[in-house]
Amino acid sequence: MIKKPNVNSSIVTHDTDKLAAPTGNLYESVVVISKRARQISVNLKEELNGKLAEFATTVDNLEEVFENREQIEISKFYERMPKPTILATDEFVNEEIMYRRVEDTEG
Repeated sequence: MIKKPNVNSSIVTHDTDKLAAPTGNLYESVVVISKRARQISVNLKEELNGKLAEFATTVDNLEEVFENREQIEISKFYERMPKPTILATDEFVNEEIMYRRVEDTEG
């Protein structure tokens, strides 16, 4: 299970020069952040779907849908988590992301 990180879930303004510094280019930094955000998003979605699959029933009874509080709490927990882009940006700023540049090998 991914624990709720100690990341501010509200939007924070970042200095673009500081974001561009590790890669030397702001756009490359944004690409690194976006790829990491996509990885985080896929992992969170798989984890959430796995947990919600435990509650899946073959009978669709309307009364059971409203009575399952544990399922609702799990969903609310994931909704309150910081968005993957915020998590990825925080990892990038704190130099927690490993990345490499694929160079053209034309010659």
